Amino acid sequence: MKLINTVDAVGHVLCHDMTRIIPGQETGPVFRKGHVVTEADIPVLLSIGKEHLYVWEMNDDMLHEDEAAAVLRGICTGGSAMFETTSPKEGKIEILAACDGLLKIDRVKLNAINSLGEMMIATVHGDFPVKKGDKLAGTRVIPLVIEKSKMNEARAAAGEEPVLRLLPIRPLNYGIVTTGSEVYKGLIEDKFGPVLKRKMDEYNCRFVRQVIIGDDKEQITQAILELAGEDGCDVVLVSGGMSVDPDDRTPAAIRDTGADIVTYGAPVLPGAMFLLSYLNVNGRTVPVMGLPGCIMYAARTVFDLALPRVLAGERLTAKDISAYGEGGLCLNCGICHFPNCGFGK
Repeated sequence: MKLINTVDAVGHVLCHDMTRIIPGQETGPVFRKGHVVTEADIPVLLSIGKEHLYVWEMNDDMLHEDEAAAVLRGICTGGSAMFETTSPKEGKIEILAACDGLLKIDRVKLNAINSLGEMMIATVHGDFPVKKGDKLAGTRVIPLVIEKSKMNEARAAAGEEPVLRLLPIRPLNYGIVTTGSEVYKGLIEDKFGPVLKRKMDEYNCRFVRQVIIGDDKEQITQAILELAGEDGCDVVLVSGGMSVDPDDRTPAAIRDTGADIVTYGAPVLPGAMFLLSYLNVNGRTVPVMGLPGCIMYAARTVFDLALPRVLAGERLTAKDISAYGEGGLCLNCGICHFPNCGFGK
């Protein structure tokens, strides 16, 4: 800090709030800490008795907190039109979704930038769908002024690609294969179909066809191939037959399609018997998911975690699924607040 005459303060940064008191009318800061003094501010400062000011000593090696905040904004969004941002204020900027999508966060870069000190980026959890207008992140530069070299370190840590991305969630065509002799013979009512349709409707996906068959492995395989091939489904959901019961044939039937099995089993409750695979059909990659029975009755399951990522075009790996272990336990709250809870995070 340095002490200067107020008349010489244009372009300098105030080190503390400037309070104006008008008895019976006004008491409060007329200028906030961090404000850059303009020519028009000089008469106001003099009118409240400020003939001298403590200011930050600026030079070409320093950035004001608002200028530095704009650097963090660019690091986060890369200027993408899929984000909206607030104007810098006291070194802070908020980042919001300009459209619906799946939020992706480069966690390695985020941690590297936050480890530099004197700046921060706080986000919501990634890998979850967001709606237009949702607040996604906030950035802040801690001091009033910061070295340009420090912000260059942040740029280097971020690299060429932004820390945040929004992937469009595509309204795909889907088909359902419902297995089980008890459903096929009409002994019990199909409960899977209505639940799956409701969940797919959340993302405006288009229902093509549902096939209900017994526990014959070859028939299940054929039904999957027909939906993915002749019917042109972008996603195939196979319900039932996912346990270790001898009559449950779904995992083997999916494997017999030639699909690449990513995982059979997930560290998520409800949903441990989840199967994810990818089937190549005439140059198209069709996700095929084997869905455990809990999806019929549990409010949210592993399916709700994986589905939006699949619809956004991600090709999930076994590592992606195993990462759900921390946060993979649903607490079955009396009132479900998903995704505003810890499930899947």
